[in-house]
Amino acid sequence: MKNPIFEKIYTRAIFTLEIELAHLERLPISINSHFCACVYHLFQLKGRIVVTGIGKSALIAQKVVATLNSTGTPALFLHAGDALHGDLGMIQKEDGILCLSQSGETIEIKRLIPHLQRHASLLVALVGNPSSSLAKAADFVIPTPIEREADPNNLAPTTSSLLQLALGDAIAMALQELRGFDSAQFAALHPGGSLGNILHLRIQDFPIKEQRPFVLPTASLKDVIIDISSNKLGVTAVLDERTALQGVITDGDLRRALEKHDDIRKLEAAMIMTSTPICITPDFMAVEALKLMQRNKITQLLVVEAEKYIGIVHIHQLLAAGLGNLN
Repeated sequence: MKNPIFEKIYTRAIFTLEIELAHLERLPISINSHFCACVYHLFQLKGRIVVTGIGKSALIAQKVVATLNSTGTPALFLHAGDALHGDLGMIQKEDGILCLSQSGETIEIKRLIPHLQRHASLLVALVGNPSSSLAKAADFVIPTPIEREADPNNLAPTTSSLLQLALGDAIAMALQELRGFDSAQFAALHPGGSLGNILHLRIQDFPIKEQRPFVLPTASLKDVIIDISSNKLGVTAVLDERTALQGVITDGDLRRALEKHDDIRKLEAAMIMTSTPICITPDFMAVEALKLMQRNKITQLLVVEAEKYIGIVHIHQLLAAGLGNLN
């Protein structure tokens, strides 16, 4: 860059990212048996997780609360300053406290500590200074140690805020894992906007009945190939004369048949089909159908209702609906 102002911008931006990335790379050291025990105790709470902090830590605390609530863990935000002026009443005895503070020594936090201990059943400190007043008072300490802030003056919370946010996410995701919180539950909590629309999609919302290719068990290999090629789904169902589902034939089944048999003229659908296809019902959640395809490394699923073959849903339909953006 020849522009000196641009060079200054570039240098500072890269320095910021390098400092923060280096700290993030070292952060997994905070994930240990002590961390696991802490998360388990939070999981065992009969009440909510009350997340508190002051200054920039309060802003991060609000994001942590939002993540916890949206992934199945009841939580609320309590500003440390407001707590000293009446909002302590928000805390119930069965609640647990997650207190965010880099120093663990701010005036508001130090004044708040005995009240938090008295009002809640558990106190967890997400703190940079393990020797601080907050750390000493806490039941569990999750350290956020930093060598320096990304701020050139080493003052403005930058690196420390990032580590608080990352560990807050780690706690929330670990709790989500313990709760078995799945896509359907996530969708129930996110009914609005494009995300809610996508998450609420079910297989019946796709034109599956318009995609109902099938052949008889006695169909020749040529007829099978023509049917698969014409419907452009890479698959066809095999139905008997009573329209009962017998199996499925995919592009992969065709390739395997060609590799296995020297004389393919007498091959029939029943000889090359997969007799135990993976099937789903019309009310199956679309996001779960996508996961099922990805897990089994397939690109389509047969849809059945009351053991009757309805049609086929293809992975391209799910991706086109935006479900791929959730991964």
